[in-house]
Amino acid sequence: MAGGREYSASQRKIIDRYYQNEGTIVATRLAEIVSDIALAAGEDKKLDRLWKRAEQALARTKLNPAEIRNVLGKRDVEGLGRLAGKLAK
Repeated sequence: MAGGREYSASQRKIIDRYYQNEGTIVATRLAEIVSDIALAAGEDKKLDRLWKRAEQALARTKLNPAEIRNVLGKRDVEGLGRLAGKLAK
């Protein structure tokens, strides 16, 4: 199929607002993941899934990649919370 998708004016506004607020959306998602990680202590499979979700969410940000690797490598919950806080600002 040739050509791209054409959106109505209202659909375009919704899409634009999503991308304008993407940082807040990712920050909220990370804050929820931090809470879930704190509650999932001792459940290794669940923790692995949550850290994978955190990695995917952080990949969509413009934060320092070295800082992200450091937090993910250490599985530092407090560091993940700080990163979420930076995004929320």
